[in-house]
This record gives sequence, C-alpha cells and structure tokens, in this order.
Amino acid sequence: MSRRRIAPEQRSLSDISITDIAEEGKGVGKAGELVLFVDKAIPGDVVDVELMRKKKNFAEARISRMIQPSLHRATPFCKHFGICGGCKWQHMEYDAQLIYKQKSVDNALSRLGKVDTSEMETILAAPQTQYYRNKLEYTFSNKRWFTDAEDEQTRTQPNALGFHVPLRFDKILDIEHCYLQQSPSNEIRNKLRAFALEHEISFYDLRQHEGALRNLIIRTASTGELMVIVVFAYADADTVEKTMAFLRNEFPEITSLLYILNQKKNDTIFDQDVHVYAGRDHIFEEMEGLRFKIGAKSFYQTNSAQAYELYKITRDFASFEGHERVYDLYTGAGTIANFVARHVREVIGVEYVPSAIEDAKINSEINGIGNTRFYAGDMKDVLTPQFVAAAGKPDVVITDPPRAGMHPDVVARLLEIAAPKIVYVSCNAATQARDLALLNEKYEVKRIRPVDMFPHTQHVENVVLLGLKR
Repeated sequence: MSRRRIAPEQRSLSDISITDIAEEGKGVGKAGELVLFVDKAIPGDVVDVELMRKKKNFAEARISRMIQPSLHRATPFCKHFGICGGCKWQHMEYDAQLIYKQKSVDNALSRLGKVDTSEMETILAAPQTQYYRNKLEYTFSNKRWFTDAEDEQTRTQPNALGFHVPLRFDKILDIEHCYLQQSPSNEIRNKLRAFALEHEISFYDLRQHEGALRNLIIRTASTGELMVIVVFAYADADTVEKTMAFLRNEFPEITSLLYILNQKKNDTIFDQDVHVYAGRDHIFEEMEGLRFKIGAKSFYQTNSAQAYELYKITRDFASFEGHERVYDLYTGAGTIANFVARHVREVIGVEYVPSAIEDAKINSEINGIGNTRFYAGDMKDVLTPQFVAAAGKPDVVITDPPRAGMHPDVVARLLEIAAPKIVYVSCNAATQARDLALLNEKYEVKRIRPVDMFPHTQHVENVVLLGLKR
C-alpha cells in the first residue's frame, strides 16, 4: 500500500486514548477506523497527536500534547532512549511491561493457534532489569549520528563507537553508558574509543568499506570471566598490536582477549579466523554445577540468569522420571541437552551449525556427561524415519527453534514420530502459535508459561507443554 500525502489540516488529531502497545514500542490508539501507532506513547495515555505517515487503514504519529499521562509511565533511565534502537519500553513501568508481554503471548496463541489460554501461567519476571546481558556487540563508524543536544565542538568529531540508529545502517550512535551489560563493558568501550581517537586509528566506513577498527564484542560470564573481541578491517600489524596491547595492559582482568580480521562486506564472524592475543580462546559459564565452554562464535542465551530459569521450566514441564530418551531439536551448543541429561536415559541433540555441535560435544565431555549424542545438519533433512529408527523413538521432544519457527516438514515429522510429550520453547509466540495449530492434529496444549528474558523490550520467550491426545 502506498503512503498518502497528509494535508496540513489533517495532520492533527485530538484526544486519542492509547489502549495497547505494538512490538516497535509504539502506543496503539484509534481515531474512528484509523489505527494509530504513536511514538513513545503507552497504554493509558490520552494525547493529541501529529500524523507523520499515513496509509489506508493506519498511520504513524507522534505526541504533540500530553493530555493525561498513563499511570504506567516511567522516566527513561538512559540518555540514549528514543534514538538508540534498544530498550524501547523503558518509559513504561516494569510491572506493566509484564502485563503486555503476557497479553501478546495470549493473543498470538489464542488468535493464531486457536489455543485455550485460560490456564496460562503467570509470566516469570526477570529479577534484574538492568545489566542483564552477557554479550554486546558495538560498531565503529566514521559516520556518527549527531543528536540535537550535541554542541558544535562535538560535531567536528565524526567517529563513533556504539549501536546502529534504527533504519540507518550507516549511522552509529556514540554510546556513553549502556545499561544492558555489567562492568567493565562500558569502561572497555569508552577507553578503547578514546585510545583510538588519541592515536588517530581510523574507524570503519560502512559505505566505502574502509578503515581499521570495525567491531567490538564483549562477553561477560556469571563466573566472572570476561571475553573481549576486537574486529579489525583494514589494519596493519602495528595497529593491531598496539590496540590489543592497550587492552591487555588497561584491563588485566580479561580472561580471553581475541581479535579477528574481517574484510567482508558484512559483519558476521562465523566464517572468520579467531586469533588469541592473550589468555584463553574461551570463557566458562556455569549453571547448576555444569560448566559451558563459550568461544568467540559460541551461542549462549544472552541473559544467563533467566536462561537458567527458562531451562528449569522446560525440565519441569517435561517431568522426567529417569527412563526417557529425549530429542533436543535446535540444540545449539547443547545447553538444554546437557542440562537435562543427568535426569534422563539419553539425549539426542540436532543442530544446523556444525561448530555449535562441536561445542555441544565438548560441553558434555568437560562435564563428564556420557549419555548425549549430537548431530549436525538441517533439521528437516536429519530428522528422517531412518534417523528415528536408528536413534530410537523419543519419549520427550524438546524443540527450541529460531524466530521463524519450525519448517513444515519438521512439524510433519513430529506428528509421525508421535512422542508422548513435546516441550516447545519459543522466542516468537506468533510462529509458535502457527506450529501449535499444525500439531493440534495429534497434540493438545497442557501448560503454557511465558518468561521475560529481555526487560524494557517487546521480546518474550514462551514455553508450551504438549501431550498426545487420548
């Protein structure tokens, strides 16, 4: 649908009640049949708005006057709120965020999946709503996004180290303090930026694909261990050496100090060589006495504390008795597989990424777990009748697919296998609901519980227990 020009006399709408909140963090209201998505509005606000863009049935708008603020309003704690693309819900009290996250899961499952949600359990709140991430990736850029508040002197310095501005791939917001990751994340970022500016090391140009410094990745573990990865693009050996030496000397607490040379057109590092400058090539996470090896390319849930709670709910839903054979689909680095292994007879994990499967095997080995088997390959190609015949039919299937959900062939295979229980962990209730509607042919939903992994965002995990229909 094409955008419509808005006549000046039609730009303003008065007395709009905000009744819901959309995924992008915009408040939802209506003016007659026109649905409004209002920037920085939250449920309970009554506002006058100015229309910015309009289509046939909806429009995007911004607040021109606050008539009555919502009782759920909170003062944003971050100075970058509204420009940075993260933490879009921090202007809403956390208790209200939980209400609307639970509502979003309820709506998706009941509307798209035709699931009875009357017995849905209360969303599990995050005990820590700031500094909860264990991994952040920053971008170096010579195309800084300048805010209205920045003075003329600041505007003469075009380099930035921070996050992408929404909808502008080439513009980076320079971050002073991020509330997502614990110390020393902010200190490392700020001191490295200052060092690079002082020594006139070039920041990456995302359009021309030139410059020395490209990305900074910081991983902090619940064990206290710390990994820092500097991604260079077009840097000579002397620049690499003095940059890495600075970090080693300034932050001796770094457990794993690594660098990567990436001259590709994209930022992905999975096909790049990782060089150890100091320390180990990995750090360790810990959960219930289990240790998980985390390398530069390893996947691990980015909220360690809530990942533990999510896995406990998954285990509780499965209600193991000790004799079960478990399939762990989309196993990643085998975190769930190894977490439940000591409670069952055996676990068989399947994952698309070969390096993740190698991590899963290592994680079993370092924890002395001998009842796991892992296989790499596309799920729809691996999970064949021949595979099931060779591996043995599962008593429980745990599936934790990416946001796109499960491929229809995988859903069809699960219906053929007909395991007594399926525990479906999802980061996208809409695609989960779609898959549940397909599984309804043989399964019924027994339990539902959302888990808040990412406070101040719209994202929510959801765990569903399915049982075979009698």
